[in-house]
Amino acid sequence: MSPNGKSLLVIVPAFNEEGAVGNVVADVNRVMPDVPVLVVDDCSSDATVTVARGAGAEVLSLPHHLGLGGCVQAGYKLAFELGYQYVIRVDGDGQHDAADIPRIFETLHSSGCEMVIGSRFINGNGEHTSMVRALGSRFFRMVLRPILGKAVHDPTSGFVGVNRNALGVFSRSFPLEYPEIETLVVLQRRRFHFEEVPCRMLPRKSGRSSITPLKSIYYIVHVLLGVFVNVLKYERRAPKQPGRS
Repeated sequence: MSPNGKSLLVIVPAFNEEGAVGNVVADVNRVMPDVPVLVVDDCSSDATVTVARGAGAEVLSLPHHLGLGGCVQAGYKLAFELGYQYVIRVDGDGQHDAADIPRIFETLHSSGCEMVIGSRFINGNGEHTSMVRALGSRFFRMVLRPILGKAVHDPTSGFVGVNRNALGVFSRSFPLEYPEIETLVVLQRRRFHFEEVPCRMLPRKSGRSSITPLKSIYYIVHVLLGVFVNVLKYERRAPKQPGRS
């Protein structure tokens, strides 16, 4: 299926990514020329907005710095209000390969699941992933397995596609920090479904990762608390999605 009309929107959350966001937008336009690209700028202090517009993207400029979760949710809200059926998130640092977008979209459309995750760790594609991030992913794979009832290879991946059912949920409520893992728990508790497809992780086009050992410890504690809060929140009754048995 080829996306058209208001079928698919690609959103690119970005904060001070002037060195990479232009190439990200250009790559998406090259692979999916008929799909609009929305860069959600999280109050950057550099030329991210100018570069993104120059590359052909629409830009949503946030008035205040909201962090990654708030930035992504703003994109989801706008997409939902505009009537889009599918949204694929591509990070603004250039590490997600735009060539994988069609695979994510096709799986999202054909499978009927609410989320498709682009996984770095299927088929050994995590060669540009730091050791800290790889260890974190392994840890959360073990934590999530009994909660989700199925294995997830790359729970920290930000390269994800969602359908309109998930958009409706996430436009109302979305984790403000480190959202990837908590959203999986929210989906499972609502009896939504996800799939994974292999994708490539590319080297950063500019800058460097903000992940440090100290931030990694904070990340693990913060996300674990978020996971358990969501588990308890939906413990008594998980709303069923209409039409699902």
